[in-house]
Amino acid sequence: MSNTERNPQEHLCENRPYTREGLSPGITHGAGGVEVLEPRDVPLGGPRAMQVRRTLPQRTRSLVGAWCFLDLYGPDDVAETGGMAVPRHPHTGLATVSWLFSGRIDHLDSARNWATFRPGDAVFMNAGRGITHSEYSSPEVTTLHGAQFWYALPDEHRFIAPHLDVHRPEPVEGEGWQARVFVGDLLGSRSQIHSYIPLTGAELRLAPGASLEIEVPAGHEHGLLVVEGAADFEGQRLEADHLGVVDAGRQRLRIRAAAALSDDPGGHTSDDPGNHAGDHTDEQPLLALLFGGQPLDEQIVMWWNFVGRSHEEIAAYRATYQAEMGFETGADAAGTTASADSDSVQDPSSLQFGEFPPGTADPLPAPQLPGVRLTPRR
Repeated sequence: MSNTERNPQEHLCENRPYTREGLSPGITHGAGGVEVLEPRDVPLGGPRAMQVRRTLPQRTRSLVGAWCFLDLYGPDDVAETGGMAVPRHPHTGLATVSWLFSGRIDHLDSARNWATFRPGDAVFMNAGRGITHSEYSSPEVTTLHGAQFWYALPDEHRFIAPHLDVHRPEPVEGEGWQARVFVGDLLGSRSQIHSYIPLTGAELRLAPGASLEIEVPAGHEHGLLVVEGAADFEGQRLEADHLGVVDAGRQRLRIRAAAALSDDPGGHTSDDPGNHAGDHTDEQPLLALLFGGQPLDEQIVMWWNFVGRSHEEIAAYRATYQAEMGFETGADAAGTTASADSDSVQDPSSLQFGEFPPGTADPLPAPQLPGVRLTPRR
């Protein structure tokens, strides 16, 4: 899925601890050392823009391990919203991961992959040195509900040839819980997906009031993204669409399906972000996504759909994409004198962003780069 914000911001991403004083609005320190990230609504362009709830990146937390982008969308009535309709667009230096709860998505990419994704499919599109792809909800879909997340490829692997990996994990179950491990090794289940830096990830479903304790790699950072219901994560309550993050060092994570909060005479409401164990009404099931990963320990620059290591590298990616798609010459796209490679569109084998079949929708043009250079943020 493309980040089709009209004015995407550049992010300098560093994997490092954050102090209370360094937190921005939307990020709070909660109980048990859990950092709570609130979602922001992002329209993905167009008159009937598909809305997503984004928890990563944020101004002072850009990475959980190597995970650098987390979006939730739906459940949407496709007849009302138009569903997903994202024409051809580029990626570099990352892998996109698609996970559906309901609906189907048709995928086409410049590495000559065509696939239809269904709930339970873990789809890793490894962009490597450059890829373009399109995503459309299938014509028969009535309700679309899913997530897309990206992880940044480490420097030694970020110029790999683009390719697609698909794995359908079998569920593992225990008392009151079910999990599907889409990457890594958790709960006795090992994913077949190869990641270019150690990662863990799973869909978790807990019955009302059920608890789950998970052994995790101590060297990984972890985040729990609540999709439906509410969670008690390491003693911190998380509402739907919120992400709770813990730093590396923990060997076990404790998760419980929390009850719904209610208005009460003490003044607490369902909108109160604090922990009020006694202020609840009905028990409810929990649907959540668990992310983990080895800290990247590299600075990365994210802008639009590109991950690079410098402003100049991002500008070069944009210039090449714009030239290859025919939107601008290499010089116009870069805003300066372009290299010969930026204008070499005659030979298909030289195209960084590949070829697409004829008869498909026009590609998305890249937004304009910001007028200022990126500066480090905390």
